[in-house]
Amino acid sequence: MVLVQCCPPPGNYQDWRRDDWIAALDANMLTPIELIRRTVPGMIQRGFGRIVNITSSTVKDPIAVLGLSNGARAGLTGFIAGLARDLAPTGVTINNLLPGPFDTDRIRKVVEARAKKEGRPFEEMWQLRLRESPMRRLGSPEEFGAACAFLCSSLSGYMTGQNVLLDGGACRGTF
Repeated sequence: MVLVQCCPPPGNYQDWRRDDWIAALDANMLTPIELIRRTVPGMIQRGFGRIVNITSSTVKDPIAVLGLSNGARAGLTGFIAGLARDLAPTGVTINNLLPGPFDTDRIRKVVEARAKKEGRPFEEMWQLRLRESPMRRLGSPEEFGAACAFLCSSLSGYMTGQNVLLDGGACRGTF
């Protein structure tokens, strides 16, 4: 059994060693590619398939301390750009969903750790985190599910090789 960490730890690039990079690439690039490799033939045979890679908004708007994640996920994004176009005539689409901050246990733990580190109450730090978002809130799991369901549906049949940013307007880029 191999345990794969889906979210590489934050840190400083000077501290990351080759093993850290290999683990990040294995979890966030090579494993999804292997899953795709094993499932696409059946999809092609059926003439229909939807693959949605859930990466991160940091693919478009990198955060320095998340370099392990940024790099590995960007590698997957580049690979998918070419593969999606090759598969387009077969009825199989591949798109990437790039979520920003969503109201999950994980982000609550991040805010909790930040509050503890700064010696401030959780609620104060939570409100600060919400104000950091252009929408003044985080995404809901239901919103995430709806976006993913659309990409998996027959309604998205003319959409492939795309990076769908779902971050409440946080990314300041135009493309």
